[in-house]
Amino acid sequence: MGTVIMHNVVSVDGFIADKDDGVGPLHDWYFSGDTRLVESGSGEGERSGGGDEEYDHSQGGGGFRLSRVSAEYVQPVWDSIGVIVMGRHLFDLVNGWEGRQPAGDHVVVVSHRPKPEGWHPEASYHFVDGVEAAIEKAQELAGDRVVAVSAGEVGGQVLAAGLVDEVAMDVAPVVFGSGKRYFGSFDGQQLLEDPHVVIQGNRVLHLKFKVRR
Repeated sequence: MGTVIMHNVVSVDGFIADKDDGVGPLHDWYFSGDTRLVESGSGEGERSGGGDEEYDHSQGGGGFRLSRVSAEYVQPVWDSIGVIVMGRHLFDLVNGWEGRQPAGDHVVVVSHRPKPEGWHPEASYHFVDGVEAAIEKAQELAGDRVVAVSAGEVGGQVLAAGLVDEVAMDVAPVVFGSGKRYFGSFDGQQLLEDPHVVIQGNRVLHLKFKVRR
């Protein structure tokens, strides 16, 4: 089975958004560089292969544009993802990225409610009640590829259930003071190993920790 990685961009004081779900400057580093990040999920944004297409240094166009050092870290991470696991709140907030997730081939939504009637029937989105069942479904779909769990309430629940293998943070240099916590309402204690990834980008610090068993 693939590795289960809990991930999000986070403020220095541990918040992934303010109380109104605003992200403020947290994601500025995604758009402040000259290296285009290619979305590797299903849909028109899918990358056809490696080689010269891996990075695009042109100044025109839209989408994600990172510093070179961040792109060299983020692109292979995105390409390794098979399934994204997210909560219903985030799904509703972004309307499921209109059925075109930025990475992976499938999305599993933790929700007590079914998929909205008529919503993008072509999209491979699966609505599952409960985090244990969601991770089981995600690993079935992902095979040997990574299961990426969005941090927040659902991520904290997956961690509490002992199902997270790694914690990944893109730490932006901003203090929020309050808001939506990276680990949601998780109130336990979980030891992590020393970080095995420490990469300084432009206005972001990329960190990865294995969960100590």
